[in-house]
Amino acid sequence: MDLIQASFKQVSDAVKSKKISATEVTQFFLNRAEKLNPKLNAYIAMNESALNDAKAVDEKIAKNENVGPLAGVSFGIKDLLCTKNLRTTAASKILSNFIPPYDASVVARLKSSGAIVLGKLNLDEFAMGSSNETSFFGKCYNPWNTAYVPGGSSGGSASAQAARIAMGTIGTDTGGSIRQPASFCGVVGIKPTYGRVSRYGIIAYASSLDQAGPIVSSVEDAALTLEVICGHDDKDSTTSTKKVPEFSKNLNTNVKGMKIGLVKQYQNNDLLHPDITKTYHAAIEELKKAGAEFVEVSIPLTEFAVPMYYLIAASEASSNLARYDGVKYGYRSEFKDLSSLSLDDFYAQTRGEGFGKEVKRRIMLGTYCLSSGYYDAYYNKACQVRRLLREQYLDVFKNCDALLSPVTTSPAFKVGERSADPLKMYLNDIFTTSTNLAGLPGMSVPFGFSAEGMPIGVQLTGAHFEEQKILNLAYTLESMSSAKGRTPNVF
Repeated sequence: MDLIQASFKQVSDAVKSKKISATEVTQFFLNRAEKLNPKLNAYIAMNESALNDAKAVDEKIAKNENVGPLAGVSFGIKDLLCTKNLRTTAASKILSNFIPPYDASVVARLKSSGAIVLGKLNLDEFAMGSSNETSFFGKCYNPWNTAYVPGGSSGGSASAQAARIAMGTIGTDTGGSIRQPASFCGVVGIKPTYGRVSRYGIIAYASSLDQAGPIVSSVEDAALTLEVICGHDDKDSTTSTKKVPEFSKNLNTNVKGMKIGLVKQYQNNDLLHPDITKTYHAAIEELKKAGAEFVEVSIPLTEFAVPMYYLIAASEASSNLARYDGVKYGYRSEFKDLSSLSLDDFYAQTRGEGFGKEVKRRIMLGTYCLSSGYYDAYYNKACQVRRLLREQYLDVFKNCDALLSPVTTSPAFKVGERSADPLKMYLNDIFTTSTNLAGLPGMSVPFGFSAEGMPIGVQLTGAHFEEQKILNLAYTLESMSSAKGRTPNVF
């Protein structure tokens, strides 16, 4: 069985019918990770219990017990999700010794579906970044060309998936952190509607924006993974009670008559790389041939999406990250005479040593936005405009089924190319942040390559809880894509 190209369902069915064991599948990907990870730095830590967990699945099958729809499918988990007895760091020094006593709900649901956790994947520290260059554990690299970044913040997830050092991966998306790295690495990534997936056990960056989702090799695998991880969770009051559809069983390529919106404000953007424009227009033409109809729509407030996003996200991060103080868990300063410091100075010493440069930048920005005299002018105003942006999206979806746009302004850029220019890095998020601000589902599907041979995806955005529509459009695009099934020639 070709485990590199096989779908989740094919592997799960083979494991259940004993054509291959979960142990064999797990060992294959562990061996592959051992060989390739040193050059990619996609994994921060491996799960020493992975083979035992796989054996437990095989034993259940031997007893004819139900093992779930992902039996034997091995997953890498972004190191922002808590994993019981497996170190969880958020790629930060301040959590470098933290071992959670529980699983995040997403991880628990994967395990109960028969999936095997292989290890924890690299990311930008506390998910704050667009290139996976801010990790305390070192930069992560793009397997298509290691001179390039894999994107961020879920760079480790996208890199591992593209290199197939896991069958599937989980990322999180606060402003594009699933879709952008998926585009950069030529894999499928979907951010569900806010509230579809529980945030319990996910280390918070910006609580009103964060959402977990799959970064995988195919639309079918993405649909099946969503079925497993979506749904109401008593541990997270923001999760929806809406029934989760059987996404994978409802996949089809019949898009005839579907109305797809092209956002007026995204057209003729001066920042767009020519190869992005070329790929985007190619996707439009293919969907037209399949019978989809296109309409121009206007969402004027997308112009303010990036500043709105960074005000809100940084403000929520300032509040969320205040809990890391070196007292109850995590890193504590090794300053020689801590007893001589006041409590405030002790906090400052630990946090100053424990947080990286980009995290400090966002904490300071957020603290300023929340401070007395500035709260109304910045954070509160951004929240008001966010509400108006959401209403503009709701109006647009009265007249169309989905939106099609680029994912990013450029293909993957070189390591170090933008790390000295935060503004240039932030502006790469202009097509993705609006989706999080409005709580909408969005996904990236591979559709082309740049002149340098780097992958390029296109983005689909749907109305709230309309994941099936964008999955079906993505399934259609995938069937027409020159990128389908292509993998990097990894070392």
